Amino acid sequence: MLRPVRAGNAFEETVERLLMVIKLGLIGPGERFPAERELAVRLGISRLTLREAIRELHQAGYVESRRGRFGGTFVTRRPAGPAPGELRRLAREDGDKLTDALTFRLAVETGAAEILAKQVAAQQPAVREVLLSRLADVNRAGLQDYRRLDTLFHLSIAELTGSTLLAAACADARMRLNDLLNAIPVLRRNIDHTAGQHAAIATAILAGDPARAGQAVTEHLEGTSALLRGFLT
Repeated sequence: MLRPVRAGNAFEETVERLLMVIKLGLIGPGERFPAERELAVRLGISRLTLREAIRELHQAGYVESRRGRFGGTFVTRRPAGPAPGELRRLAREDGDKLTDALTFRLAVETGAAEILAKQVAAQQPAVREVLLSRLADVNRAGLQDYRRLDTLFHLSIAELTGSTLLAAACADARMRLNDLLNAIPVLRRNIDHTAGQHAAIATAILAGDPARAGQAVTEHLEGTSALLRGFLT
């Protein structure tokens, strides 16, 4: 996510990129962004442009700056999304866009899992460590943090392929559904079922089985789609 922005609209794209990181929960409330020097290098911008973008987010209440040895830029709150009633109205009135977003997510996330499963033999220890760590995090999550840690698990699959374009596509797909996902209740029965599906995805990837990995992702995302349609349309 924190990849170089285009020079023509560096300030605007920096604000967009930082907000996407916050909204997806890649850096959660109370957590710190990378140091200014590192963040500027990763975004391919000047430190002045970065400071201006952070200043705008600070004024909007998304971040705060702390001084001292353990200082930096910290996320202060969870962004408030549209009201559930408004999202239901939009989903009913523009069902084609919901279907399009779900299809897009299915394509990129299934593809990412299949690609990573093909690559896994060459980088098994690194993939295993990150994937199982993300899986453990989401399995331990409480209801308040569940969506955020679920997002991190899914996005880690694309990131582990090493393709920045694929990782960006998966993040974009998640952003298109993020408000809708946050508008439906987190159901304990669904969490228990999802835990088994997440484990199946990780197991297939680590076994180097692209077909099984793709099928596991498809089955999981079809369940999520069913919940979205059920609650919002």
